[in-house]
Amino acid sequence: MQKYNISRSNYFYAIGLSYKKADADIRGHFSLDEESKLALLTQAKENDIESLVVTSTCNRTEIYGFAQHPFQLIQLLCDNTRGTVEEFQEVAYIYKNKDAIAHMFRVGSGLDSQILGDFEIISQLKISAKLSRKHGLLNHFTERLVNAVIQASKRIKTETDISSGATSVSFASVQYIFKNIENVSNKNILLFGTGKIGRNTCENLVKHTKNEHITLINRTKTKAEQIAGKFNLLVKDYANLQEEISESDILIVATGAQRPTIDKHIIQAEKPLLILDLSIPKNVDENVQELEHVSLVHLDHLSQITDETLEARKAHIPSAEVIIEEVKAEFNSWLETRKFAPTIKALKHKLSDFATAELDTQRKKNADFNEAQAELISNNIIQKITNHFAHHLKDDDVSTDDSLELIKKVFQLEPSTKNV
Repeated sequence: MQKYNISRSNYFYAIGLSYKKADADIRGHFSLDEESKLALLTQAKENDIESLVVTSTCNRTEIYGFAQHPFQLIQLLCDNTRGTVEEFQEVAYIYKNKDAIAHMFRVGSGLDSQILGDFEIISQLKISAKLSRKHGLLNHFTERLVNAVIQASKRIKTETDISSGATSVSFASVQYIFKNIENVSNKNILLFGTGKIGRNTCENLVKHTKNEHITLINRTKTKAEQIAGKFNLLVKDYANLQEEISESDILIVATGAQRPTIDKHIIQAEKPLLILDLSIPKNVDENVQELEHVSLVHLDHLSQITDETLEARKAHIPSAEVIIEEVKAEFNSWLETRKFAPTIKALKHKLSDFATAELDTQRKKNADFNEAQAELISNNIIQKITNHFAHHLKDDDVSTDDSLELIKKVFQLEPSTKNV
């Protein structure tokens, strides 16, 4: 990767942690809200990081970027979250160069999602890349890679059935409620937090429960009112949170707070209460379980709910992997071209210098020298020569690096860069 003429730094890395090894608490330590993301990007710029894309969802936090050493990226993450390097080392993964590229493809295509085929991550990747571009932290390589991953994701979504059927964290929440609560349509449901998962859960609740006793509360009331308007639901002020919890049979928490917003002290009623915490970091304190009448279920448990839909999706993994390999091959072909483009350009300039010198000589020797015709012939010859070299360098049977060194040496294009 260091020879591809795409970065001042040596390597492309993907560093991060996910649901696979990090539980909800640890993922919460490394979660990045919008403010933290901006702080991280600012610090990266100050540290002369050339290109960087940061994603943080309920299931994973990752940094894709160029660095001399992965610790540069790990330090950025730890400096802007509550996580420590020691915690990171215990649960994290580090991918380098082609492995980092392959990892982004799997993540963006929903194959690495906690719920197979969940394409929520691709929209996060788009937003993150846009933010990096805005801050001057997106080079040609990273932008091209993100676009390739988006292309693969689109193809998998349209050409396979890996995302067919209703299955997501929000849908799993409703499934859980149905399985564990009787007469759901008559229960009082309170949704606290109206982010993406909160909105989706609300939609699933309305669609599947036929419940007319759903109340929304959000710190910013106008956001709750926008969602409530779609489904004709009740909205209450944040100040009424404790009172509304006392009236509820089911509490769904989906806020984006960095610390728990619900604990045992806010629960005053003695009747049974089911709490679903769909937040990362966790927004419900574990101490609510000290109350005998309260049942607490977290996002990770809901994500483990598998059904026939998820099993059916697994059959489409091979087809998705074929698409990934096709798009990745196109990307690698572009990358290989980028590798020798500067040398071909330098060769063309060198041949043009030869042609200019020779044309000057012939011009002085011949009184009836045909300027236009001579220039046309020389340009055509230069183009043919450079095309031959380019085709040779694209040949899989030759060593591109050795060929580049030989071309540079023969035509004295530049000092050898073999060890760079």
